[in-house]
Amino acid sequence: MVSVLCVGLTTVDVSQVVAEFPAPGQKVQSLGVHLAPGGPAANAARAVAALGHRAVLLTAVDGELGGFARERLRPVEVHSVGAGGPALSMVVVRERDGERTVVSRNAAGAGAAGEVPAGLVEAADVVLVDGHHGRLALEAARRARRRGVPVVLDAGSWKPVLDDLLPLVDVAACAEGFELSEREVHDRGVPLVVRTHGPRPVTWSRGGAVGSQPVPVVEVRDTNGAGDAWHGALAVAVARGDDVADAVAWANEVAAVRVRHNAWDWVEELGRWRDRR
Repeated sequence: MVSVLCVGLTTVDVSQVVAEFPAPGQKVQSLGVHLAPGGPAANAARAVAALGHRAVLLTAVDGELGGFARERLRPVEVHSVGAGGPALSMVVVRERDGERTVVSRNAAGAGAAGEVPAGLVEAADVVLVDGHHGRLALEAARRARRRGVPVVLDAGSWKPVLDDLLPLVDVAACAEGFELSEREVHDRGVPLVVRTHGPRPVTWSRGGAVGSQPVPVVEVRDTNGAGDAWHGALAVAVARGDDVADAVAWANEVAAVRVRHNAWDWVEELGRWRDRR
């Protein structure tokens, strides 16, 4: 078992499944609705726990919905630093292909006002940051660097804190639409850069070497949070010291489990998949 510290955003997701996305001004009846914790760091932590590892989440969950989020995040170990979170996210998933659209405030108005609690970084085998609570992410990454704990960045989109954070990152796991190129991320001091491309192969580069790993072809039911689960699995693989090709293949398999299931059952199904391996 490894210990993964996830630092960043928690939301509460209202997920609605629809036959087709509504046109502007149109009202549609959903085929199902579900309320659950979400957000990059929280989803990654849920995946880590479902995979049988120790998941620690440092986030802001002190708002009106905080009690609900904490309860549903078990067995993740949650530490809240700040006020105003979690944000409420509205997620609409199209039934026929699992494509989704999301409206969320993210970390806007949810300030991380405190410091990283003593011992959290020191007890971790890897630190995963998403940059949404920038000050917390920067402090955790600095402490991890001093302790020799690897730092993985979930680089979904550019955030101002990345100017200071990227030089502290060991692995930048970039979404397809992340604004910097691989070369630009390397130039900021990151040794290993991995990029996802939706259903196309995941690519990586390190020290002049490049590689790719195909994504499993599966029936897709819900893509929301698939990248977050992928990042959680990648962080586990980094903590274990897996070779990059094996680490990416493992993360791809975990993401494939996520997209085959919906918001109701993906965590339980990921645990069952782990048990069958």
